[in-house]
Amino acid sequence: MRNTHVGAGIGLVIGVLALQSPAAAAADDSDLHIRPRNASPGSTVTVTTTACGPDVTYGKGESEAGGSFHLFEGDREGELTGEFQIPEGGRADTDTDTVTVKCPPRTKIADTYRITGRQPNGAVEAGFGDAKDTDTQIAVGGVLLAAAAAGCLVRMRSRSHSSRT
Repeated sequence: MRNTHVGAGIGLVIGVLALQSPAAAAADDSDLHIRPRNASPGSTVTVTTTACGPDVTYGKGESEAGGSFHLFEGDREGELTGEFQIPEGGRADTDTDTVTVKCPPRTKIADTYRITGRQPNGAVEAGFGDAKDTDTQIAVGGVLLAAAAAGCLVRMRSRSHSSRT
């Protein structure tokens, strides 16, 4: 009976994974790859495509935020790569930008990416005081570790006394 439950559980897991694999394959179906997907003003965006075919060595691209750019042969055969820079300022947070790529004879593809407000700078403040005040954080961490060690010692000593009687 126990083996039946284990077999059913394994079957369910394999079934779920099998159903998710077509969705995962379809999610990366686009022939236009934009990196980074979350760019900030002032950063460089790289666009790569294989949609133009192996014979094509040149393409033109246009970004609403970054303007026109050119695509040339990439590292792999049949791949075109181009770059553009997002200008500083003027774009609101959570804004999206559309990139359109055209290559001969009549190929035109488009994709979008997100423009964030600014590039991260410095440490992350996660709610435990100032990120630059490491002395306090180390002291509090040391006190917590010492308290945990003392609690373990008290528990071990009380167990040893109770087993003797």
